Amino acid sequence: MVLTHSQQKNYGQDMKESAILSCNNNNNNNNNMITIKGMIGLIMSQIDDNNEIKKEVISLGMGDPTAYSCFTTSHLAQDAVLRTLSSANFNGYAPTQGLPTTRMAIADYLSRDLSYKLTMNDVFVTSGCTNAIDIALSILARPGANILVPRPGFPIYELCASFRQLEVRHFNLLPTRVWEVDLDAVESLADENTVAIVIINPGNPCGNVYSYQHLQRIAEVAKKLGILVIADEVYGHLAFGKNPFIAMGTFGSIAPVLTLGSLSKRWLVPGWRLGWLAVTDPTCMFKQPKVMQRLKKYFDIYGGPPTFIQAAVPQILEETDDIFFKKNINLLNQTSELCFEGINKIPCLSCPQKPDGSMAVMVKLNLSLFNDITDDIDFCFKLAKEEFVIILPGVVVGMKDWLRITFAVEPASLEEAIQRISCFCHRHAYQLDTNF
Repeated sequence: MVLTHSQQKNYGQDMKESAILSCNNNNNNNNNMITIKGMIGLIMSQIDDNNEIKKEVISLGMGDPTAYSCFTTSHLAQDAVLRTLSSANFNGYAPTQGLPTTRMAIADYLSRDLSYKLTMNDVFVTSGCTNAIDIALSILARPGANILVPRPGFPIYELCASFRQLEVRHFNLLPTRVWEVDLDAVESLADENTVAIVIINPGNPCGNVYSYQHLQRIAEVAKKLGILVIADEVYGHLAFGKNPFIAMGTFGSIAPVLTLGSLSKRWLVPGWRLGWLAVTDPTCMFKQPKVMQRLKKYFDIYGGPPTFIQAAVPQILEETDDIFFKKNINLLNQTSELCFEGINKIPCLSCPQKPDGSMAVMVKLNLSLFNDITDDIDFCFKLAKEEFVIILPGVVVGMKDWLRITFAVEPASLEEAIQRISCFCHRHAYQLDTNF
């Protein structure tokens, strides 16, 4: 079907209004909330394939670096999966909690960052970190319960909580304090029905890496409130600033921790859907027999990731060379600097903190400098249509009139995207004395 110019304009406006409605529902904890992928799909619809300009589409919206050839997994990881697949020994079902060898390998891997040893029984294999999130919230849900979730954050928590009838209460991350948790707000939000606090470190979408001292304070507040910590460490070890990555399980003796992670980001294989949920609770405050039995029953419902990928995990975790990790860290550090410095040269935008980890950063829109941009959704829709650059509106992650930019992008493409963003801002801004 070919749309007329008027129809195309109306279609684009309908898509934008749909996005705004969905994001408003996000803020009201409505079941119709939009996900990151859902919003990216709506924004992509603004790009006219028949446009004569024929610019390359550059996506800074999705946290999937595999779109660029500079971000590829190790040969060892690929070979390990090929060997397990070709062996024909892993074509059947795996145990619902995961292959024992896989669980043991993950326990050993996580234990490297801890002062205590995890066992196979502490680890459950999941279909990516999203599956781990859903299971963690499922086992905590009960009538009237609530959970504390960061803003900005990862919207899957709100979506999963809505299906489990688990109330979400948001605490703010503070941009002027390197996106640290507002711990005073956490204490004021919690009540006798609060069951957990979610901590994402290294941070998505902010690119922060918390210090040892801040993580310890979070654990102490959790202990005071009598709740556990859900530690989302899907970006674990992707740290390149002054703070090294510290596993939240380090403080498991202060407050019990459910550690969530995956191969996706560190090994650059998000499509493999290999994640885990680990009970990092050395004093067994949470790890009671009834709780663990309930957790095991939840895994009887889920199929888990492919058996042959699970079977490759021990070799992947134990034998991946540090050179592979260092290469990726250096590249992410390079692209984070390109992004930070490039964005801060554009008067209409500001990036309060250089990313210290993960693959994304939050950028503030100065709407007072724009002539015809009403909000972050309007910015992203028009940017896609005019410059073929995809960025996520901040409202999707809880911060209206901000943007989330993914910098896990090939450097030349990132520089080109920033140049296009600069041209776009110049075109839509009031006339400024400042040169772009």
